Amino acid sequence: MSIDSDETSCEDEPLPRANRDWNFVAGTGESGKSTFIKQMRIIHGSGYSDEDKKGFIKLVYQNIFMAMQSMIRAMDLLKIQYGDSSNIEKAELVRSVDFETVTTFESPYVEAIKDLWADAGVQECYDRRREYQLTDSAKYYLMEIDRVAAKTYLPTEQDILRVRVPTTGIIEYPFDLEEIRFSYLSDLERIEKPDFLPTEQDILRARAPTTGIIEYPFDLDSIIFRMVDVGGQRSERRKWIHCFENVTSIIFLVALSEYDQILFESENENRMEESKALFKTIITYPWFQHSSVILFLNKKDLLEEKIMYSHLVDYFPEYDGRQRDAIQAREFILRMFVELNPDSEKIIYSHFTCATDTENIKLVFCAVKDTIMQTALKEFNLA
Repeated sequence: MSIDSDETSCEDEPLPRANRDWNFVAGTGESGKSTFIKQMRIIHGSGYSDEDKKGFIKLVYQNIFMAMQSMIRAMDLLKIQYGDSSNIEKAELVRSVDFETVTTFESPYVEAIKDLWADAGVQECYDRRREYQLTDSAKYYLMEIDRVAAKTYLPTEQDILRVRVPTTGIIEYPFDLEEIRFSYLSDLERIEKPDFLPTEQDILRARAPTTGIIEYPFDLDSIIFRMVDVGGQRSERRKWIHCFENVTSIIFLVALSEYDQILFESENENRMEESKALFKTIITYPWFQHSSVILFLNKKDLLEEKIMYSHLVDYFPEYDGRQRDAIQAREFILRMFVELNPDSEKIIYSHFTCATDTENIKLVFCAVKDTIMQTALKEFNLA
């Protein structure tokens, strides 16, 4: 059974009095889990102060180098020629940098990356990005290069949401939720400037692969709700898959745009098939049988863009909908996941989301809060 919610509004409702409520955020790598958690901090927490944003500056820089280096490697792999042969030397300059150690963004690199992004061959390589691993935020940063390279750069919320950075261990981030009761590469010139300070958008867009278990406690009117964000790559799952039992709700994220992409861990396997396999594993585990299941079909904006040129039927032959139709495509993907549920009595609550869209996530979380609240009421025999 599935309930597909159309988010419109949210009213405050009283919550049951209890000590703790666990909410488990899961999904495969790069499905948007960490971005969703960042949104919770922006929407319901303390947000990001200027000092917080400054901490993302080097991560934005690193994301830019990581994205361009991915395309430079892909140029070789796909045997694509640079439109301007002078960019070969610039590619080598960028390639020589260890992006994980980058803390500044010097002018020669800014100009090199700008010229590479403008190169016809690199654009062809970008259009073929499904054939290799490239972060979703690559184009965003490249299109914002002047803003990010500025000396006065301060990451925006969108920048923060899109940052990709490795996270390890268990980290707690407190949020005051009393009121609810329950691409960098385009910005290179702005980033280049010595007094660059990431905006909240920069921080939101920064991408960091999550490894291990990240825990976020929310104090919601005397109830401690804990959002647990876990690493999505295969190598990370063994660290958390047996760690949880009796969680109130499972929030599972699927990247709608990954239907034509291959796994980071295995170039012979489809990302969406891997996501389906993990979803089925989680919802059929005995210790999750009484948990509510909330399915976030994320990155709907990227699906709408990609479906215009990459046809779903080429990867899922059973799809019989229209080509270039994002609505039919996402409904088909939703059905694939719902059909994995072996319990006809168990409801799968679904939402189509764009985790980098703060307004969308505000509405979605209102609906999610109600679902979590009702589950908690049942658990404490108050419903």
